Formats: sequence, structure tokens, C-alpha cells
Amino acid sequence: MVMSLNLHKSLKRKRQVVPIRDFEMEAHNSGKEGMAEIVFFDLETNVPNRAGQRFWILEFGAIVVCPQKLIELESYSTLIRPKDLSVASLKPSRCDGITRAAVANAPSFEQVADKIFTILNGRVWAGHNIQRFDCIRIKEAFAEIGRPAPEPVGMIDSLGVLTEKFGRRAGNMKMASLATYFGLGQQKHRSLDDVRMNLEVLKHCATVLFLESSLPNLSNPKWQGSPTIMTRSRTNGKFPSKEEASRKSPPITSIGYQRTVPNTRGSLGKVTESVRNLLCKAQGKQPLNSLLKHSHTLLR
Repeated sequence: MVMSLNLHKSLKRKRQVVPIRDFEMEAHNSGKEGMAEIVFFDLETNVPNRAGQRFWILEFGAIVVCPQKLIELESYSTLIRPKDLSVASLKPSRCDGITRAAVANAPSFEQVADKIFTILNGRVWAGHNIQRFDCIRIKEAFAEIGRPAPEPVGMIDSLGVLTEKFGRRAGNMKMASLATYFGLGQQKHRSLDDVRMNLEVLKHCATVLFLESSLPNLSNPKWQGSPTIMTRSRTNGKFPSKEEASRKSPPITSIGYQRTVPNTRGSLGKVTESVRNLLCKAQGKQPLNSLLKHSHTLLR
């Protein structure tokens, strides 16, 4: 009886060597290694209006999304005080714009760099026109404080993906135009609001593409759109016009493009044979496949 009791105490002590918390942490890390989470992020910056003026980050916003279900897991946003406070406008150009007074007492980029690095590094980066604008600004900001920039394990630039797969049925590829097309409300041009709108636009576009690939009779080969894209990133080193203050998307019109909107807002839309064929080829590929799977679940 004594030996049995001693053996029980010995086994109990051995079980206490590894806390449950450690098992949970190991399982969490294992899950992240299996499939990287997606982080949608957006920057709000000043618009250079004189020679020698550069872009300064005024706000950073991000949401971490589960790739299997596309649900929000974590969010973070912060205003950022630029070294040159004069680049921030005294009065906002938009109703929800960022003013000099708003960023005057905000933390500097160096003060929030650790959090931004943590939320971005080792994840799939997603956003609208991030390859040509936001990614460059992030690298510049980290280089300025003498620190290595975070690195993505993949990239989903919704501007390129939607231009190729969804086309210009909304009139142009501005986030505001796409959101209006799907009845998602007005773009606020604030980082956290914009990344959430970006995710919803992708979900809606993927749902439409899924339906159109499932119902070929919806196709309309007469629909045409120009692949030409103009973004504010191409103004690096040049002066952007006031109209480009939204910076994230192409202007409403561009050379060689005539707006063609075949359907009223809220309809499923129609897609050309060429776009439908591209969709079929992309069925087994990331990142579109995850969005299509999500769209399928919405219809059940």
C-alpha cells in the first residue's frame, strides 16, 4: 500500500514538470507553422506637395485573419507622429481626415515599431496596392530607425488580383468604387476601417466569381474593360495632383479606357469568357482558392 502511494506521488510530480500553458503554446505555434495567418494592413500618409518632401506614415492599421474562415482574429491601429509635423494638414481634406492636431501627441514610428513588426512579420501580407506603396513605406520607416523591416511569407495585393480576375465592372479599381458597387458604404480613408472594407470587397468579389464560374450562362463576352492601371505609387519622385490624395487606387479615368458598367449596382454582374477561363485555371491556387472556398460556404 505504501509503495503504491509513493508511486502515485512520483507520477504526480512528473506530470507537473510541463505546465498546461506550455502545451497550449506549442499547439498554437504548430498551427501557425501549418498555415500562415493573413494580415490585411493599410497606411495613411501625407501627400508630398513640394520638391524634396517625402512620404511620412501618419497612421497604421491592421487586422489578422484566419486563412481557413477569413474571420478577424486580432486588430491594431495607431496614429503616428512624423518627424516633420508640418507635413500633416491643419485642416482635413476629408470628413474623417487626419489633422496635425491629431498626430501631434501620437507616438513616433520608433515607439510603435515593435508592435508593427510583430503583427506583420512571418505572415501573408494583404491589402490594396500594397506592393507599390505600403510595402515601400514600411521598409523606409524601419530603415530610418536602423532596424530590419518585417518580412512576409506571401503577398495578396487586391488591386492586381481583382483587376485580373474581377475586371473593371465597378468602373475603376478604386477601393471606394468597389465598395460602392457592392453597397458596403463610403470609404473613410482611415487605416483600420479601410482594411476591413478591403476584406469585405474581396469576399464579395470572390462570391460573384464563384457564382459565375458555377453558372456559365451568366457570362457575357461583350463586357470589356481595360487592364491599364494608374496608381499613386507611380508618382514617386513626382508631384501627385490633389485628385490623387486618396493615393491607394487609380484615378477614375485613364488614357485608352472608357468606362463600361454593364449592370446596375447590387446585381451579380457578368464576366467575359477570358476572365472565366482565368478563374478556372486558378481554382487550385492560392490566394484566390481560399477566397473561393469562403464564398462557397456563404452560399450553403
